[in-house]
Amino acid sequence: MLVVFPELHLFGDGTPDQQRTEALQASAEPLDGPRVTGLKEIARELGIWLVPGSVCERGPEGQLFNTSLVLSPEGELAGFYRKIFPWRPFEPYDPGHEFVTVDLAGFGRAGLTICYDAWFPEVTRQLAWMGAEVIINVVKTTTPDRAQELVLARANAITNQVFMVSVNCAGPTGQGRSIVVDPEGRVITEAASADPSVLTAQLDLSAVEQVRSNGTAGLNRMWSQFRPGEPAIELPVYQGRIDPATWSPALRSTRSIS
Repeated sequence: MLVVFPELHLFGDGTPDQQRTEALQASAEPLDGPRVTGLKEIARELGIWLVPGSVCERGPEGQLFNTSLVLSPEGELAGFYRKIFPWRPFEPYDPGHEFVTVDLAGFGRAGLTICYDAWFPEVTRQLAWMGAEVIINVVKTTTPDRAQELVLARANAITNQVFMVSVNCAGPTGQGRSIVVDPEGRVITEAASADPSVLTAQLDLSAVEQVRSNGTAGLNRMWSQFRPGEPAIELPVYQGRIDPATWSPALRSTRSIS
């Protein structure tokens, strides 16, 4: 079983905006601190994979990171991801710089993102290329653009042929409307409003390979686009390129810690 909570779920609310940065700084702990130690114990006691939202992490050089955690049923920190795209100018976090996938034994490979990351299509694309079958996007959206985020969840699922799990905080703080989407963009389950709710879904991750083999709607196979020997496509915006030889996703190494 995998249990997922929203972004900054443990931080609480009620802090005035003008004091928010100071409060976030004060709450930050290193990953070997008491907060993560306690979360490890909860995961171990319950025997679950746990994504407790994200936490304020004090980095090794004093940075302030918004960090998503994955705790294993054995009570280990199986992986962590530092938000690459803080919501600027409103968030004070230092940006992370590594894409992260985590192998969940008995479940599959998950890619980790946080809130505003979903607005940058390169993030989900990179994680799908790294072999992620499901993207876990923890969210704390308190603003009306949750409507657009629901579109992004489906779009990211469709264009990368992965499951998308977008878990947002409920009211009275957040807009709620968490959603789970399959690799063809179909909504598996969603919260209809901002009211607090618990969503459950059974994900058959073999659907990812099926959709990529058969095509979305039986037609579109984006990961099989290129033929051997075709030239690379230059992408000046990234000072890089799409290389047909390395285009298709594979089960690649992940960053994990113990």
